[in-house]
Amino acid sequence: MAAFGRLSQALLRSGVAAQTRQLSAAAAHGEQGVKTWKLLTFLVALPGVGVCMLNMFLKTQHHSHDQPEFVPYPHLRIRSKRFPWGDGNKTLFHNSHVNPLPDGYESHE
Repeated sequence: MAAFGRLSQALLRSGVAAQTRQLSAAAAHGEQGVKTWKLLTFLVALPGVGVCMLNMFLKTQHHSHDQPEFVPYPHLRIRSKRFPWGDGNKTLFHNSHVNPLPDGYESHE
């Protein structure tokens, strides 16, 4: 067992040394890497974020804010024991507009 431990330690040390050599070799060409990542940031990442924001904005413009229809499926909203907070029937992050209880949506007065 001791021989196995020494062998595994030797392999780990040689692997770390090899990775260090690879990283230091890549650092010699660091200026080109910086330019590449700067171009990727400004030409790919930022326009991608902008397109995602535009998509989200357009989807929220066409989104209906009505409650979805409640369908009492028997396999959903099963409460085998009460939640340890509140009245025991609502989930921790309960949203009364979107999340129905087992018997339907809460009525808003």
